[in-house]
Amino acid sequence: MSFLSLLVNEPGRSVLMTGNEAVARGAIEAGIGYASSYPGSPTAEILGNLGRLAGDYHFYAEWSVNEKVALEGAAAASFAGLRSICIMKPNGVNVALDSLASISQSGIKAGLVLVVGDDPAGHSSTNEEDSRYLEKLAHMPILEPSTPREAKEMTLAAFELSEKIKLPVALRCVTRVCHASGNVTVGEIAGVNRKPAIGKNERFITVKFLHALQEAKLNQVRRMADAWPFNRYAGPENAKTLVITAGASFMYAREAVKELGLEGEVGILKLGISWPLPEKTLLGRLKTAEKAVFIEEVEPFIEENVMHLAAQHMMDLYPLQFYGQKSGHVAGPSGPGIGEMNPEIVAMALAAVCGVNYSPPPGCDESVKKLVPKVPQRDLAFCAGCPHRASFWAVKSALALDGRDGVVLGDIGCYTMGVGRTGFNLLQTVHAMGSGVGMACGLGKLADYGFNQPVVAMVGDSTFYHAAIPALVNARYNKSSFLLVVLDNETTAMTGHQPHPGMGKNAMGEEVVRMPVESVAEGLGIPVSVHDPYDVEGTTELVFHLLQSEGTKVLVLRRACALIAAKGTKKPRVYVDQELCIGDSCGCNRFCNQTFSCTANIWDVKNNKAVIDEVVCNRCQVCVSLCPRGAIKVEGGEQIG
Repeated sequence: MSFLSLLVNEPGRSVLMTGNEAVARGAIEAGIGYASSYPGSPTAEILGNLGRLAGDYHFYAEWSVNEKVALEGAAAASFAGLRSICIMKPNGVNVALDSLASISQSGIKAGLVLVVGDDPAGHSSTNEEDSRYLEKLAHMPILEPSTPREAKEMTLAAFELSEKIKLPVALRCVTRVCHASGNVTVGEIAGVNRKPAIGKNERFITVKFLHALQEAKLNQVRRMADAWPFNRYAGPENAKTLVITAGASFMYAREAVKELGLEGEVGILKLGISWPLPEKTLLGRLKTAEKAVFIEEVEPFIEENVMHLAAQHMMDLYPLQFYGQKSGHVAGPSGPGIGEMNPEIVAMALAAVCGVNYSPPPGCDESVKKLVPKVPQRDLAFCAGCPHRASFWAVKSALALDGRDGVVLGDIGCYTMGVGRTGFNLLQTVHAMGSGVGMACGLGKLADYGFNQPVVAMVGDSTFYHAAIPALVNARYNKSSFLLVVLDNETTAMTGHQPHPGMGKNAMGEEVVRMPVESVAEGLGIPVSVHDPYDVEGTTELVFHLLQSEGTKVLVLRRACALIAAKGTKKPRVYVDQELCIGDSCGCNRFCNQTFSCTANIWDVKNNKAVIDEVVCNRCQVCVSLCPRGAIKVEGGEQIG
């Protein structure tokens, strides 16, 4: 990412930016005083950049412990008169929804913009979710940029709209906007020029009589929506076929119409505001159309709302026909409401609706297609040297030694891959952040019913602070029996190594008080052990020992993320002594590369023996202790302590 592009102070200059950079730039130009987030792809870079710029432009930025707290902090700044921005992914909206619905009803003072990065197709998420339904539930206007340029301009407009109607405003981006690059025209940097204060008679309270005022505010936006400058129409007047779209899907629709040669027949209406709808604009276009085609990601949000609007005006619109996910005409490879749009999907849908012959362009030549079935699938895997692999192996080994079919409850993070082969298929549940610990609380109270399986919950260090602490309090209070294993790799690794309360550093790079996991657990009166997962034998023995006792226990397995540990450090080379390795005669079933499966443990087909891929090896030495023949060696014999 081009961080320097955010420092350009030449109004009118066109600068190449990603969508995330553009949102950050828009927030700075709007004169924000407060920025907060919990790391989540595809929006993590927004707060990452704002944190680096906070000192230069004199605003505050923080990585909050979770999205609910992030939103509440941003709302408080708004109450005090500072423009504030809060950034999250759809899962974060789930976490923040309780406060979001309440804050929307109480109203705000200075502009409060909620940036949500939806992830169609789940490129970097455990699930695929359309946040617009929750934002509508919270009675918020929803803006959808199509390009990085619009992302910056809409961020500015969102602050203006928020202050005008005294409601938080949602800016819904998607992965292809967040991570796409485009030219953005930069403007003046406003700077924070407001002194925060809450007047003695100011009130921000959620009470039932404010619901009517909330609805009145939405109706005000509804009247404004038709004049929203980011709505755009392209195509012939009175087009018989009308494409209704928003966000990145507008770009796909435009490309598909051009590909089919339908520019003179099909009109494209792009909604810059998808809730509340620009009703007059929509009805005006629909009255002259015979067919309406909906192109959007992920779910049929606009489609459902437009059809609801049309039902109220059926006599004026009849015999209009609707085509979209509901009718089955617009669907990705996995079906309607799933995955991303692309020009090919849109072109196929439009061709079917308009009766045009269309054959998708060949994606690759026949020779490549013939090779595809021969290419082995590559499993998702932990990085070479990842301490989580050692942790999962130790826990699995301890449970096997225990012999009581222990249950392992998972969570959200890099270690979510523990549901598959890289984590030895160990995790049996994965839901929301912190859910594994809450579920462990429940299973840990079933002994009176004859439940006698050991219960292990596994969370990362960032997840521990995000959502595990309340469940841990509950466990201590209600005397639940389970083992909580905290996989502490000393960073928020999954989303780009952002800091958390256990690291002693904040979003702006300042040194702060470090709050280690073990200190939190000890403060609750829970017994805690801390161990190095690279010591696989010692970890296995410790987990086995902890499984034999009742009550709530915490085990912190601490080793820095291999990607961080590899930087600036020099460790001795790890190699296979092929004189000692006896290949398939060993009887270990190629344990090092087929079972333990570190990506640096590979097979020398020519010699039929194990070998270390030194390009990817992080020299963690875990495999040294696991080889049954002792064939994996450390150069010079120096072991890492």
